[in-house]
Amino acid sequence: MPRSTGTYRQQTVGGETIRAFVPHPLPPANPPLVIEGELLDRHVAATIAVERLSVATLTVPSLTWFLYGFVRKEAVISSQIEGTQATLEDVVQFEATQVSDRTDDVEEICNYVAALEYARQELRRPRGLPLSSRLLCRVHERLMRGVRGADRQPGVIRSSQNWIGGTRPGNAAFVPPPPEVVSEALAELDRWIHAPSDLPPLVRAGLAHVQFETIHPFLDGNGRVGRLLVTLLVEYWRLLDNPLLSLSLALKRHRDEYYRRLGAVRTEGDWEGWIAFFLECVKEAADDAVVAAGQVFRLLHSDRAKLVAHTSATVSAIRLLELLPEHPIVSRAMACDLLQASKPTATKAIEVLQDVGILAERTGRQRDQVYGYQRYLKLLSDDTQLTE
Repeated sequence: MPRSTGTYRQQTVGGETIRAFVPHPLPPANPPLVIEGELLDRHVAATIAVERLSVATLTVPSLTWFLYGFVRKEAVISSQIEGTQATLEDVVQFEATQVSDRTDDVEEICNYVAALEYARQELRRPRGLPLSSRLLCRVHERLMRGVRGADRQPGVIRSSQNWIGGTRPGNAAFVPPPPEVVSEALAELDRWIHAPSDLPPLVRAGLAHVQFETIHPFLDGNGRVGRLLVTLLVEYWRLLDNPLLSLSLALKRHRDEYYRRLGAVRTEGDWEGWIAFFLECVKEAADDAVVAAGQVFRLLHSDRAKLVAHTSATVSAIRLLELLPEHPIVSRAMACDLLQASKPTATKAIEVLQDVGILAERTGRQRDQVYGYQRYLKLLSDDTQLTE
């Protein structure tokens, strides 16, 4: 007999009788979730992959190089899952120039980056907000600020019924809990996150994601906040010291199974199937990040060696190269600011980097030119390209 993961509450919405799903509090029960057999093997493999990623970050000369790209990559892909049509290069271009032909989508992604950084700052502050639904409300408010969905009560737990799929609750694929029980369901989740548990942290992060998505506490943006919650939990439970696990890429690659596994928890009580899938995605994401970190390190090491060996190399050009991983698209004005140098000095640095083949002009214009660290951008953005 399938495990029960919740109950249905019948109510009338818009003249239709619907059945809204109210999840049982975590952890799974009757029977309890046990990490053994194949699940244990997957957990061990995922844990080793995450530990390998943690070690990889200790071997690089500058962690900020990786944080810049990895955080934005996660923001781009998590937003793409929800339908945005912007790539990592679009975001970097916008940050450098404040110009984009996909401004609305790019601003959504920039909001994600800002929301994540806000949450991490709060968790680091001695008197900051704890990891809780209250913090997630603040995160949601920043995520939705000034973009699509900004009129749908940003940062406010919903007071009306929402649904997933379909045109109305009556023909929806899934109807989350009615609004009057949402606050208590979130409070239960808060208590469980901070309570002692025999379940390992990676498994708990997977459970928390499903529970949050099932509660669906906001009128919009739940998917992004739910995936951001995993990022925060991985750091909060000290599995990683920084948000370098781009889980959304694995979830995007396996999007159909992602949604199917979420649904199977609610309809069949299949927590085991979800956790097996989640742990496999964690391993895939961690392995991807280790490979990407190595590729970026080798590229920067190679380009620095080429630049130092170039007959026209200048100290300013070397300094600018070391700043490019956090500013992979620059203008002359930006280079002046970054180097705290005169325009002729910054221009010379850009020209040297062009001669070496590190920077390439992107606009084709004679004025207001913009230069990109193209090979670095390609490494980071390959998986963020839009498919037809």
